[in-house]
Amino acid sequence: MFQREMRKTTLQSAIATADVIFHASVRNVRKSHGNAVVGLLLNILQAVLMIAVFFLLFELLGLRGSAIRGDYLLYIMSGIFVFMTHVKTVGAVVGCEGHASPMMKHSPMNTFVAVAAAALGALYQQFLSAVVILYVYHAAFVPITIEDPVGVMSMFLLSWASGLALGMVFQAAKPWWPEGIGMISQVYMRANMILSGKMFVANMMPGYVLAFFDWNPLFHIIDQGRGYIFLNYSPHYSSVSYPVWCTVAFLMLGLMGEFFTRKHASASWGAGK
Repeated sequence: MFQREMRKTTLQSAIATADVIFHASVRNVRKSHGNAVVGLLLNILQAVLMIAVFFLLFELLGLRGSAIRGDYLLYIMSGIFVFMTHVKTVGAVVGCEGHASPMMKHSPMNTFVAVAAAALGALYQQFLSAVVILYVYHAAFVPITIEDPVGVMSMFLLSWASGLALGMVFQAAKPWWPEGIGMISQVYMRANMILSGKMFVANMMPGYVLAFFDWNPLFHIIDQGRGYIFLNYSPHYSSVSYPVWCTVAFLMLGLMGEFFTRKHASASWGAGK
């Protein structure tokens, strides 16, 4: 009751916040399974199954000839990893604790920490899964060569950042319409199975087909990422600047929405979560 409050410097506050984010990220990673290793293995299995499904789909539909000249399986993985990172981050941020969550009653916890922890937990799982799968494929099956690893990593992080920004928009709007926003976010994530364009190459698309995908920032990220992976592919119909500006715009909208929602937060919203 009678405690003297010690003032913290900016550096001390930053370290304390980072510590809370770390522990909250560990908690988010363990949500899928009590054992973190098993949870990671399940995530790897999900990615492998998706790669296998798309490999068989390409074979059955005869789409192998439309792929980029180079390692065929690496072409499929280049789309799958970026797609999964984006949608998993959106899902993690939308599903993180909101203003009415009991966790917010603890003083170090706030929505910034919850969002950061959810996003970092998703990034950790997806990055580690991609590294493990690529290493096993490289060591046990076919040696792979990535033309520009730095460019590929930047596109991977951009897919994560765009998922974080869009997830913040959904998360800020969710308390006002929980069922509707949850449904819209699920439709968005499911629709990106096709609309992300991970099965197609932008340079080979007719103009009227390209118009169906060109609006999607994830389509540009995947296409640009393939340009960094393969020596024989140079993207002409996608750009890096478009998804970057979309990410900035969504991030600003998400921050403004979160601020507005926090000002009008109500404990009764917990029933709708």
